[in-house]
Amino acid sequence: MGLGLVMGALFKGPPLVWGASFPHFFFSQLKYRGGEWDPHPQFLEAMIEELEIRTSIDAMKERRVTLLSDPELFFCPFLYMAGKYEFEPWTPLEREVLRRFLTYGGFLFAEDTMGAKGFGFDRAFRREMKLVLPNDELKRLPPDHSVYRSFYLIENIGGRQRVNPYLEGITIDQWTPVIYSQNDLSGAWARDKYGKWTNECLPGGEPQRSLAFKAGINIIVYSLTSDYKKDVIHHPIIRKRQNL
Repeated sequence: MGLGLVMGALFKGPPLVWGASFPHFFFSQLKYRGGEWDPHPQFLEAMIEELEIRTSIDAMKERRVTLLSDPELFFCPFLYMAGKYEFEPWTPLEREVLRRFLTYGGFLFAEDTMGAKGFGFDRAFRREMKLVLPNDELKRLPPDHSVYRSFYLIENIGGRQRVNPYLEGITIDQWTPVIYSQNDLSGAWARDKYGKWTNECLPGGEPQRSLAFKAGINIIVYSLTSDYKKDVIHHPIIRKRQNL
């Protein structure tokens, strides 16, 4: 069953009619109750520019904001969620919607932009994931996971801050539909209307920012291509990209 059919099973109402084709990739950001759902409103432009320059992915330069109660969620296969503070618990229906979204092909990248382990957004997100996918654990992704080699070969994760040198995720069979970071990647991507970075990356400076963009590209490519990069035949090609 595809995402569209799942949407129809969960939400009643007139069928959606799409008048234009979608680009290959677009950010859909999850809006939720409580906390701060949009900590870096200016994160998108630089990330999309880098994605299009470094890859062949066609991307939309505007994000879509969605709710777990929105039927259009199931037309948004890449869902982005960020925050600093603890947010309100989701309803049982919202949890079921997200569970179906994730188990029928959807993808969620979430990040704790505060980076406080066990507090605020981190505590709320871990709580909700245990309720959404009670049989699957959010844990550190191993070094050989495909997300670390989907475009670049990555050995460390950058960001506005350096909390964890790794990504966490929930893996179901061979697919990881949830990836989680506490390094605040979007804080490293954000720049103002004059083209200046809005946040300093500490403690590593601009090399740390560069790693944040590489991690973002890898996460996006992974969401579109899954596990095929485990094949070592790709490694010489990927290594050449380290200079990009």
